Amino acid sequence: MTTFLVAVVVLVAGYFVYGMLVERVIGCDPKRQMPCYTRQDGVDYMPLPVWKVFLIQFLNIAGLGPIFGAIMGIMFGPAAFLWIVLGTVFAGAVHDFLSGVISVRRDGASLPEIVGNELGGGVKQLMRVFSLLLMVLVGAVFVLTPAGLIAGMTPEWMDTRFWIFAIFLYYMLATVLPIDKLIGNIYPVFGFALLFMAAGIMCVLIFGDVTIPDGLSEGLYNRRADAGSMPLFPMMFVSIACGAISGFHATQSPMMARCLKNERLARPVFYGAMVAEGLVALIWAAAAIAFTGGYGQLGEYLSAGGGAGALVHDISISWLGAFGGVLAILGVIAAPITTGDTALRSARLIAADFMRYDQRTIVRRLIVSIPIFAITFFIMQMDFEILWRYFAWCNQALSVFTLWAITVYLARHGKIYWITMIPAMFMTCVCMTYILFAPEGFHLDYSLSVGAGLVSALLVCVWFMRKVVYSKSFNIVED
Repeated sequence: MTTFLVAVVVLVAGYFVYGMLVERVIGCDPKRQMPCYTRQDGVDYMPLPVWKVFLIQFLNIAGLGPIFGAIMGIMFGPAAFLWIVLGTVFAGAVHDFLSGVISVRRDGASLPEIVGNELGGGVKQLMRVFSLLLMVLVGAVFVLTPAGLIAGMTPEWMDTRFWIFAIFLYYMLATVLPIDKLIGNIYPVFGFALLFMAAGIMCVLIFGDVTIPDGLSEGLYNRRADAGSMPLFPMMFVSIACGAISGFHATQSPMMARCLKNERLARPVFYGAMVAEGLVALIWAAAAIAFTGGYGQLGEYLSAGGGAGALVHDISISWLGAFGGVLAILGVIAAPITTGDTALRSARLIAADFMRYDQRTIVRRLIVSIPIFAITFFIMQMDFEILWRYFAWCNQALSVFTLWAITVYLARHGKIYWITMIPAMFMTCVCMTYILFAPEGFHLDYSLSVGAGLVSALLVCVWFMRKVVYSKSFNIVED
């Protein structure tokens, strides 16, 4: 219990202490003209209340990640608690916050345009393709997951295929309609429900007759039964993404950067939403081992075929009663749907940005969206397990590009760049090691993979120092 409470306190303190430091570094200006006013179009650019922007951002970046990812990730042992807390405060929240602020200062520009401005035209083209691919993968993954869950709770004629088409139709509407119609009205409700469910579970953990067997006193070693093939580094840092750092978040930040009324609200919205997600991940990681009785028992539960979804349902019903069951259904069904629809909306914005194609009319939005829908539907025919594994790696690889782009931005503007350079180097090592070692990658020797990951991180750091920091052509610029 002590470990859990300390972790909660550090997360909350991180928002106020380190979050304020990062805000001071970037220099949020309350007098800056905001794109929601300067480019207001009634579709994507429009001012929204800060509470609504926060809840939309939170649900955009959360989905099932901080629930399922935390449950699967806690199998690596107590190191997962450290990664959720430290990853959120020093990497994930900084990543989300600064990418959101830079988007505001670039008139709500999408992620590929932001990264391309800092890392060059070639990287911009790569990021356009890479980001679109990730958005389509997210859309495909988060159609299949809730469709299967709903099919199990509805009449036989409403099978998985029926719900795939129903959810996909909703995605199409959410992608092309103005932001304040479906997303602006539905997201705050589901976002509040997800937070309320997590708060209820947290109250049981703290005030109920519950023991959290974190095992921290026994060491940080890997608790997985297959620790040899799933080493803690880098596997845990890819498995727990949305609860610590996720490149997908930076694709969502520009959506809310176009609705933010004042730049001083960026820290509560972007940094704050990531800290909230970290808290949700921390709560579900603790709940998983507390409910089952430990790491071994959790592994047995998941191996028996129950899965993370069944565990969420069992915990919610047991600890929160019938109302908890309703919240659990909302969590495991609504959360992925509300991630998939904004992923495809982001894909439309990314495509429209690089084509410089105005999106004021629905016909123009459909012209951009229909090819995206077609590609997503095609990808949905692939094996789900393959989709999920490649989504996980693409997600973290995107965070690497984003962190390095932010680092270059900070250096070019004469600001303290180490706040993103250190996590950028770490995530570079994680992603390179993973793709070299993992079965879906090159499946190389573990020591060789880790060594190559370290060398890659150092080489990128050397490139940054030579080309940006110590370059004779380097000049400090102002926004």
